[in-house]
Amino acid sequence: MESVLGALDALLGIVRFTLLVLAALFALLCLLDWAVRTRRVNLFGATARFTRSKVDPLIAPIERRVVAAGGNPASAPLWALAAVVIGGILIINVLDFIRGELFGLAYATQSGPGGILRLIVAWAFDFLQIALLVRVVSSWLPISPYSSWVRWSYVVSEPILRPLRQVIPAFGMIDITPIIAYFLIGFIKSAVLHLL
Repeated sequence: MESVLGALDALLGIVRFTLLVLAALFALLCLLDWAVRTRRVNLFGATARFTRSKVDPLIAPIERRVVAAGGNPASAPLWALAAVVIGGILIINVLDFIRGELFGLAYATQSGPGGILRLIVAWAFDFLQIALLVRVVSSWLPISPYSSWVRWSYVVSEPILRPLRQVIPAFGMIDITPIIAYFLIGFIKSAVLHLL
């Protein structure tokens, strides 16, 4: 298991470096495209021709969404850059999560039945926190709560959030109960694991 964790650490380092380099290159291309779209660069020069032929097709799907939402098409490169940065952060966090779970699994198998019980309890709390995260992120996107991709997160998290909503008032249109529930679950998880 040590060799698997070592290989995963090496892979994680390579993925981080690769994503950083790709994000930097994409940032340069997006800023260049933004400069052309906002007419800060000559529209008839080689730079503008390059961005229209090579960069614009990459950004076209995001531009369609920005325009459909009533946004300015000139800001599409900046939205594309934000999407790439957020996507890279998510990929790194998922790989870190997998590494942590493999480390927990290795530790639990070496600790015997008590370690396996702690691991199962930790996974149950992690599942609740993931359900809350999926629910919150899907509420920001144009995804129906009845979609099969996110419905499970609503089913799992609603019994936790319903009692909290009765106690914690909403701040206008902002519901902070998922945030409070996330940290409350983390607190309960650490307390339960400390007792085991």
